[in-house]
Amino acid sequence: MATTRARTKAPPPEALAEVRERILATASELFYRQGVRAVGVDLVVEKAGVAKTSLYRYFGTKDDLIAAFLQREDEDFWGGWDRVAQANADAPLAELEAHLKWIAERVARPNYRGCPQLNVAAEFPDADHPARRVATAHKQELRRRLKRLAERLGAGRPDELAGQLALLINGAFVSSQTLLAREALPLLRNAALALIEAARKG
Repeated sequence: MATTRARTKAPPPEALAEVRERILATASELFYRQGVRAVGVDLVVEKAGVAKTSLYRYFGTKDDLIAAFLQREDEDFWGGWDRVAQANADAPLAELEAHLKWIAERVARPNYRGCPQLNVAAEFPDADHPARRVATAHKQELRRRLKRLAERLGAGRPDELAGQLALLINGAFVSSQTLLAREALPLLRNAALALIEAARKG
C-alpha cells in the first residue's frame, strides 16, 4: 500500500506579517531603550519568542533590522507631524507653534531617550550605513518641511530660517534629559519667534 507524505501547509500571509511585526516591535523597544550596539540579535530573538531563522528570514542582517526600526520611527514621527499640520493648514505661525508644542510634549515623556535618528547617527558614523542613510533622510525631510513653513511665514532667507529651526528642534531632542519640567515649550516657542522676527526683518 502506497504511503503519502503529509504536506506542510505554509502559514497564511497574516501570520507571517504578525511574526515580522513582533520581531520589529521587540527590536525597536530594545534598540531605543538600550542603544543599538548594546542589543544583539540573540536578545531580540529571546524577547520576541521566535527562532533566529525567523529573524533572518525577514531581516537579512542586524543592519537591516536597525534600518527597519528607524523607518518605523520615521513613519510614526511624520504621522504625528502631518496630523498637526493638517489641523493648522491655513495658519503657518500657528502650525509652527503647534509643532513645537507637540515636540515639547514628546521630549517630556518619562520614557523619552532622545531622537532615535540622532541616537543611531551617533552610534554609526559611517555615512553609508543603511540606518545612517535613514537617519540622514529623516533630518533632510525635517529641513525641507521647515523650509516650506519658513516660506509661508515670509522669511527673506527661508533656507537659513529652516536650518535655524532644525537646529533648535534637534537641540530640544538631545537636551531632553537635562531640561526642567515644562521648560521645553517656552524655550522652543520664544527662540522660534525671535528667529522668525529676525528672518522677516532680514
